[in-house]
Amino acid sequence: MKKVVKTLKIELQAGAANPATVGKDLGPTGINLLGFCQQYNEKTAKQKGLVIPAEVTIFEDRSFTIQTKTPPTAFLLKRAAGVDKGAARPGSEVVGSVTRKQVEEVARIKLPDLNTSDLEAAMRMIEGTARNMGIAVREGR
Repeated sequence: MKKVVKTLKIELQAGAANPATVGKDLGPTGINLLGFCQQYNEKTAKQKGLVIPAEVTIFEDRSFTIQTKTPPTAFLLKRAAGVDKGAARPGSEVVGSVTRKQVEEVARIKLPDLNTSDLEAAMRMIEGTARNMGIAVREGR
């Protein structure tokens, strides 16, 4: 059994990792950056255009494992609402809106990484994130 030295979380564009973008985060660990980038890009090639977080476990022999996660909720909501960023003052400012159907789609994507298996509960979590970002949730399909 290899000894784990460090576990890192890193968010990168799917299929677009290169040593220059991961160097500051992974360079100090001593792992093979090119090898990491190749593995990450292979795992995320089908998800180009999305931000895919990865959990990198680094072992004492400088080998590593990569576990990819679902895209961040905020990223998915901004894309669904068609906005570049959330509100500067959530609660008093609305920057965009999403439908309940879009919230359901985001919840289905995020379900594997949430601490619930209930779609309704997941949708409530996503709606809360939307409100905190200044994105209104409207009825409709």
